[in-house]
Amino acid sequence: MPVTALTADIDMIITNAKVLTMHRGQTRAQAVAIAGGKIVSLGARAHVEAMAHDGTKIIDAGGRSLLPGFFESHLHLGLGGAELAHLNLSGVEGFDALKTAFARYGAQNPDRSLLMAQSAHYAMLDHPMSRHDLDKMMPNRPIAMTAHDHHTVWANTAALKAAGLLNGAVTPKGHEVVMGPDGLATGELREFEAFAPIIALGGEQRLNLGIATGQEPNPWPAEAERAIDRAKFLAGLKHCARNGITSMVNMDGNRYTLELLRELEREGNLLARVKVPFHFKPDMGPEQLIRAQDMTHDFDDDWLSSGFVKMFMDGVIDSKTAFMLNDYPDQAGHRSEPLFAAREFNEIATKIDAMGLQISVHAIGDGAVQTTINGYEAAQLVNGKRDSRHRIEHIELIDRRDIARLGALGIVASLQPPHPPGAMDFDLEPSLSVIGKARWADAFLWKTLADHGAPIAYASDWPVADVSVMRGLQASLTRRPYDATCRNECLSRYESIHAYTAGGAWASHRETVTGQLKSGLAADMVLIDGDIEVISAEHLGQTPVALTIAGGRITYDAKEQD
Repeated sequence: MPVTALTADIDMIITNAKVLTMHRGQTRAQAVAIAGGKIVSLGARAHVEAMAHDGTKIIDAGGRSLLPGFFESHLHLGLGGAELAHLNLSGVEGFDALKTAFARYGAQNPDRSLLMAQSAHYAMLDHPMSRHDLDKMMPNRPIAMTAHDHHTVWANTAALKAAGLLNGAVTPKGHEVVMGPDGLATGELREFEAFAPIIALGGEQRLNLGIATGQEPNPWPAEAERAIDRAKFLAGLKHCARNGITSMVNMDGNRYTLELLRELEREGNLLARVKVPFHFKPDMGPEQLIRAQDMTHDFDDDWLSSGFVKMFMDGVIDSKTAFMLNDYPDQAGHRSEPLFAAREFNEIATKIDAMGLQISVHAIGDGAVQTTINGYEAAQLVNGKRDSRHRIEHIELIDRRDIARLGALGIVASLQPPHPPGAMDFDLEPSLSVIGKARWADAFLWKTLADHGAPIAYASDWPVADVSVMRGLQASLTRRPYDATCRNECLSRYESIHAYTAGGAWASHRETVTGQLKSGLAADMVLIDGDIEVISAEHLGQTPVALTIAGGRITYDAKEQD
């Protein structure tokens, strides 16, 4: 083929690949050509290779799978980046093992003002964790650990004293410094505003604002402080690139988050496309929504955008803060409560929808899910139907009468394959006991939701769970019913990949930018070290990412790693 103006511009060709485009018009190809950060051609090897010129970078995929770059639909980038330096307690069980882990971590980090651990299991001891247990492990240094779901923190007495929490604290509804019979804090801190003072001891308070309060740092951080925070976001971006992620929805947010990411972009270090919400809290008035509009106006390009509002309707199952329609089976009279009353949520959802913004609500219990659906329906009745793509995050329990409503109302089900107990890293207990056997058949109904027309987007909720998409795919394909009353809720392999690519892009209104390998879309892609269509489901999680490309730039290359 003679060199044309087009072929002269070809920057990169990936050839000898098993290309799975996730685009129904052309599902497969052997090679892809990239120019100016976009896909300009894909098809047979001979056709695409003929477009090369002397300056074209040629990558031989060796017959491996080339997919659209993974779209991570729900994570916490800055928090995840920071926690890469924390003590990881995955797999740690029992007092002695926990004490040894903290002792080793403390010796390695003699100057840390707070020894913070993450991924603690609710049942890691044979009794409820308290500050007294942690005091026996390390009495003289502030230590704390967050539950794997990041909705509970346990702290020792030294940390509670340093944070000013030992005698309790006034917290918003749904957030609690748990108090003991002695009138002092037990060390258990439920939800973000209860444990925010502990996080601040470790110098990560600015990163925590987006999820804890939705407010901005005051005073505005100096460059030295911003550089510290940028480094944590960059660590998170590099970790995600290693896992094939080229787009993400950062589910905690404020303007400070967007400004940090913009600074990284100017440095050439924004390694993925990031969408950031305005976090609307129950104690905010509707006038605060002007901040969401300003963020949407000021950050609106293919790499950095806002355009949506994040809200929490409840907490989590293990701490019994998830809002249920019926009592928890082992605690008569307790259902928890929604963070937004039904009428209040209907009104604010209607207002946000009228502003043309997308809404994303954390709802885990069936009561929270139903309240959220009702609010979206109320907004639609007042404002009329539009392409809103409002979302519900998690949906761990749902009333059977609400299942078909998601598809009918066009509500996105944003789901996390690593989260069902027993599916990946989370143990069956205590979650199954807290849910109660009578409700197991109503838990994590992903295939049921998909079969009833709900659009599905997949995510990890990192650092709640491992951000590895390959492990997430394995969990999506291999989790088992809890008993004979439960349906097999696994999605198919294609459906699962779709939920991590095109489905995620569509759920975030980014389908005209990314999510498929298609001429004219961004050159966002991931090369898997194997054939993703034939690797056994049980081995997907062990299959590494070989190459990640975002906007035509290589953001991770396994061959260049130590």
